[in-house]
Amino acid sequence: MPATTVRRPSSGRDAGWLMGADLLAVGLAFFGQILLVNALLAEHYGWMVLAIDLYASLFLVVDLGLPTLLARDGANAPHRVRPAVLRTYRLQALAAVPFVLLAIAVRPDRWLNMDAPGWLLVAAGMTAVAHVASYAPRSALRALGEARLEAVSKVVERGVTVAGYGVLVGLDSTSPTAFMGAFLLGAVTGWMLAFGLVLRCAPAAEPSASLAPLGSDWVSTRHLLMAALPFAITLGVLPYVIRLEKFLVAASGGAELAAVFHVAQLAWLAGLVVPAALRSALLPVLGHARDTPARYRREMHQALDMCFGLVPYGLFGGYILVASLAPVAFPAGYLDGTYGASAVDLFAVLLAGWAATLLATPTYTALMAGWHPWRFTRFIFSVLVLASLAGTVLVFGLATDDGTRLYAAAIASSVSAVALLVLSWWMSGQWGFVVQRRDEWWLTAVGASFIVIGFATHTGWWVLGLPLFAFTPQAWRAVRSTLR
Repeated sequence: MPATTVRRPSSGRDAGWLMGADLLAVGLAFFGQILLVNALLAEHYGWMVLAIDLYASLFLVVDLGLPTLLARDGANAPHRVRPAVLRTYRLQALAAVPFVLLAIAVRPDRWLNMDAPGWLLVAAGMTAVAHVASYAPRSALRALGEARLEAVSKVVERGVTVAGYGVLVGLDSTSPTAFMGAFLLGAVTGWMLAFGLVLRCAPAAEPSASLAPLGSDWVSTRHLLMAALPFAITLGVLPYVIRLEKFLVAASGGAELAAVFHVAQLAWLAGLVVPAALRSALLPVLGHARDTPARYRREMHQALDMCFGLVPYGLFGGYILVASLAPVAFPAGYLDGTYGASAVDLFAVLLAGWAATLLATPTYTALMAGWHPWRFTRFIFSVLVLASLAGTVLVFGLATDDGTRLYAAAIASSVSAVALLVLSWWMSGQWGFVVQRRDEWWLTAVGASFIVIGFATHTGWWVLGLPLFAFTPQAWRAVRSTLR
């Protein structure tokens, strides 16, 4: 692709591509999970779930925070994006060595009551590394305004994985190691495709040339690592914010309970692709607008308009979809209380956390794009501390049986998301931005609460949340204003 065709990032346009791709990928993943839970014993499925989460958490710090910097600064100098990706890979390869040795020596799988086969754990570790390797080229595509190609790589990755699952089901395989191998194949395919697209699309430049045009943080390796360090630390901590409750459930009740909680989280995690896509699209835009206050404020308000508009669709759509499809998709044991609670009812509790996470997107991204990256690190650590306290007290302190452990974990997850929302307001320095639209915040908080309470208690309180659909027109105007 000629250099003249390189596009600029756009929050609405790019978020649309990423949301669409992520939702399609999630749909494929959901089908893949259906294949898994019907092909594997609950314990074996729990092994896969825990191994994937465990090694993803361990190896994510190898990211070093560099792809985040690339997404933030890449639009400043598109012709330096390709060598920036190559430098990122050199540094990440060096960082991966001690973590591989640590995983071999420590065997963290033993901490979670797992007795999984060794090759399954090796494949899970390799999958985590492949996922980390895919972040730099995908960030580069986003910085180049080519989020549509990043979207393609994500859908292809998930498609290859699910196709592999389908082949194994057709062969009547019941080996969790074989299914983990299919997951690894998809991860490697997505990584290589994203990297190839960057080589094709990024403007050519001398590999030895300075990366300083990207910004002052790129003038040397030392400056680069110091600038990325807050994001690296944050990325090492962030997975535990999402996965902490699942780990607590596993530690207190075993792999079977973790499997039930994971099924409840599947649609919730699927819904999280919406704020994640919006955040991914917004980061390069805010990074490029940091020196233009008027444009910065405009982008923040447009992002918040989109968030307000998406809340009712996500709450109603998510619950209707899960309540309708779960009985068809998953074995009865996950839904009839065999393990103490229904995955659908747990999902209803988790919806409150989804709404809070979505609404935190503008201020959360402002922290990432701001001039004080260490503030973002303190923010994530603060959320983790609060999540750990809430999860430990509720799961280990107050829960008395399997059912209450599962509900306690779901409540702790939503409490953590609300803490993330409030802390993002304060630590981003955007409190005035929030107060300016306090009436809309109150309406959204009250309406979303009624919706979640209605779903969780199987009562009609959800009707009082219908006024939230009034945000739809302003959300649509915000999206249209960013399409260019």
